Amino acid sequence: MTEKVAVLGAGSWGSILANLLAENGHDVMLWSHKEEQVRQLNEEHVNPRYIKDFTYSTALKATSDMKSAVAGADVVLVVVPTKAIREVGGRLGQLLNELGQKSLIVHATKGLEQQTYKRPSEMLAEEIQAENRSGIVVLSGPSHAEDVARRDLTSVTAACNDVAGAEKVQQLFSNDYFRVYTNDDVIGAEFGAALKNIIAIGAGIINGLGYHDNAKAALITRGLTEIRRLGVAFGANPFTFIGLSGVGDLIVTATSVNSRNWRAGNQLGQGKSLKEVMDDMGMVIEGVYTTKAAYELSRQRNVSMPITEAIYQVLYEGADVKTAINGLMQREVTSEVE
Repeated sequence: MTEKVAVLGAGSWGSILANLLAENGHDVMLWSHKEEQVRQLNEEHVNPRYIKDFTYSTALKATSDMKSAVAGADVVLVVVPTKAIREVGGRLGQLLNELGQKSLIVHATKGLEQQTYKRPSEMLAEEIQAENRSGIVVLSGPSHAEDVARRDLTSVTAACNDVAGAEKVQQLFSNDYFRVYTNDDVIGAEFGAALKNIIAIGAGIINGLGYHDNAKAALITRGLTEIRRLGVAFGANPFTFIGLSGVGDLIVTATSVNSRNWRAGNQLGQGKSLKEVMDDMGMVIEGVYTTKAAYELSRQRNVSMPITEAIYQVLYEGADVKTAINGLMQREVTSEVE
């Protein structure tokens, strides 16, 4: 069954998800606030700033007019950086209200809001009136845009408090190379998606310092423990963190050169400053902001997150990366299950 879908955000992930939906036979309109990007997508079917050497489906249409994208959409997929969720969600909420429309809201954003520490679904729920949304679904899991573009086999999770919403997203996205599982643990899916970016920065640092597989495996494993601790403190199901939106997303983000967070950490490990890294990247590095939010949140909730704390010290207090790693290794020894 063909659905009308609006995709808000034409970065690497948003544009590739929009392309997948178009290839699945849906009526897709991709929104960007950048006129030149819209022109390139419509006329040349390319998005070179974000995905190089890839040609998008001619069925995919782009626009800089959010209202025309959203009007009549059965589903609205929001794929923007965490810091833009409030603004985009607010505009979306106003438009849906103006149009008298009720759509299923899906998001694929991975982060926590600064100062409030709210998850993307919480922000969207605050910005979009209940009468204008039939549900909010989280789409998350191990899925680099570059790999989905080349049709690499990919599995992700659609999480929603109402399983019917998750099942609709499952049917919308699933095809022979993109498989979607359902889950009802929105909290766990969003914490897993956000916090793995912190550990990916740490894994990049490890690599930049010249450490190898043993160090990487230890960091990822103990990092997962920290992710689970904080998520469970907010009511997440601990089993979610051994699923696709937990360990799955963590593995792909903490081991791949396609990960901005890993690349950022790698450069930090090689001695570059955070400013140099961010200037070089040219795109949002979600883990930098999530580290601050998670560190502050862990202090408020009295949750032990030593890896997160060490990365926070490197990013925000100017700590030397080698000193931070040594500090982690020289902490008082303890039980693995604590």
